[in-house]
Amino acid sequence: MASVTTVSLTDDIDGKKADETVAFALDGVLYEIDLRKTNANALRKALAEYIEHGRRVSRSSTPRPTAASRASVGDDRRRRREYLTAVRAWAEEAGLDVSNRGRIAQDVIDRYEAAQA
Repeated sequence: MASVTTVSLTDDIDGKKADETVAFALDGVLYEIDLRKTNANALRKALAEYIEHGRRVSRSSTPRPTAASRASVGDDRRRRREYLTAVRAWAEEAGLDVSNRGRIAQDVIDRYEAAQA
């Protein structure tokens, strides 16, 4: 018996259907974000001036993170994990449907942030 797996991208900014996954790096950390064309273009436009004035480096010449920056990344990941745990707990208490793993819809995060304000 054959099975078919369908992957559907959701825009991480507005929750609509995404068209592409955009990769970018900052401070030695590589990020990916799923975006629809409008938001992908907005990201590229926002970064355009910095890209224009920056230097392109190959992967092999990318500096390796120092122990301090690795610790910082670890701290960032821990804080992000704690934040997402708090969002999930709040969403569950609010009766919102959020999975225990994976991405949390931006509208749920927005509602959480509004409730914290």
